[in-house]
Amino acid sequence: MQGGGIPQGMTPDTLHEDTEQVQHSFYPDRATYYRDHAWLAAAAMAIGMLVLWAIGNPHVWTGAVGGLAAVALRTFYVASDELAARWDLTDRRLLGPATRAVRLTDIQKLRMLGSAVQIVTRDGDKHLLKYQADHAATLNRIRAAMTKAAT
Repeated sequence: MQGGGIPQGMTPDTLHEDTEQVQHSFYPDRATYYRDHAWLAAAAMAIGMLVLWAIGNPHVWTGAVGGLAAVALRTFYVASDELAARWDLTDRRLLGPATRAVRLTDIQKLRMLGSAVQIVTRDGDKHLLKYQADHAATLNRIRAAMTKAAT
């Protein structure tokens, strides 16, 4: 654990270049995290029941219990890590957890995937800024920084 109870490796460890300045930090949103997992649980419950129904199991309701239990366990088990992740947007790069670093000029595509923003580099590397309360604002802020870095 780092100072403040943050799991090690969930904040940027990449050293800043000379005169590089952090413009904004992106943090996951707790309410968005739990909302996304509630939807995931509902889907897992439905799929579990559908599979049991399809194979002729008379206890279809156990699919709902199993789906809910599996997602709930994952939700609470990984929450401390997922909610501690931080991405820093500098005037040149996007710095992610541990040593992830993407030059703004190397970003080829930005996409919204649910509550996440996906970054795809020219080399094909993919990164996710997960559980953003306002994923459109996150995407627009990165896009604006990309435009500024290109000039």
